[in-house]
Amino acid sequence: MNDDIKSAEETLARLRKSCQSLQEQISTVLIGQDEVIRLLLTSLVSGGHTLLIGVPGLAKTMMVKALADLLGWDFRRIQFTPDLMPADITGTEILQADESGQRRSLVFHRGPVFANLLLADEINRTPPKTQAALLESMQELSVTVNGKTYPLSPPFIVVATQNPIEQEGTYPLPEAQLDRFMLSIHLDYPSHEDEVKIAGRSIRAKWDGFKSVLQKEDFCKFIDLVDQMPVSRHVLEYAVALTTASRPKDSGANDYVRRYVAWGAGPRATQHLVTAAKACAMLDGRPTPEAADLRRMAVPVLRHRIIPNYNALGEGIESGAIIKNLLDSVREPSPAR
Repeated sequence: MNDDIKSAEETLARLRKSCQSLQEQISTVLIGQDEVIRLLLTSLVSGGHTLLIGVPGLAKTMMVKALADLLGWDFRRIQFTPDLMPADITGTEILQADESGQRRSLVFHRGPVFANLLLADEINRTPPKTQAALLESMQELSVTVNGKTYPLSPPFIVVATQNPIEQEGTYPLPEAQLDRFMLSIHLDYPSHEDEVKIAGRSIRAKWDGFKSVLQKEDFCKFIDLVDQMPVSRHVLEYAVALTTASRPKDSGANDYVRRYVAWGAGPRATQHLVTAAKACAMLDGRPTPEAADLRRMAVPVLRHRIIPNYNALGEGIESGAIIKNLLDSVREPSPAR
């Protein structure tokens, strides 16, 4: 048992050191996005998928490419466009002749989804039919084509970038697709000082590349360590209280939620909230998450799962304001004594 604890402590120490190195090196090419990078790493060590939302020009794609260099994983990028087809993502069967040319058979040619880190660039510029091609792979770690199922090699992480839905040529992501993403990270414009630093760089400036900081096998151990982290009962109760209070038909919902929410967060959101809190605690070097970790992760975990209704849209109330109301109104359960 002592050996198991020692091994877990060593793995935790390597996790923190590796993630600190990742954040420091990415920060050399991305100025003023430290919190965004931290959230992205939180999702990665949880084994979760991430949605990056922001206007063009905020270096969303550069961030993921820099991360791919540092991880040294099998990396693929798909540029989502209106004419992209599901087979362009999953792959397709092609009629192929043998060496003699006399016998032909269907051979499956794998699509770019067969990777460890997949960048779905501008995912909302393609129709929902094509967006749905990622549903099975994101949840089941497999791809089914013509009735045959092909497993994906772990780790498998999707990082999708999205332009604001108000922009021309965008399609809203279906709720089922949104729910597959652990975190929704919004990128804001940089501060004045940071933008001055960015302005001083050439638009053709390129980094020389990064050396990989850890192996895929190590990363899978980190994900396992997050899964095995203990969580106290009152933290679990608080997570459930936050998500159930977001459902307008639940008895625990307040008048604000009933007035402004069409659909609240589901059970998968509760699981993701707890898992993200565990990863947050682990990155800080703590053995178990606290209620403060749930509050810190509530916005990125819940904002794409709480759907405002027409009343909210008419009054300009977004999901972030609804989550703030939940954090202010839902009381943290008392720890058991």
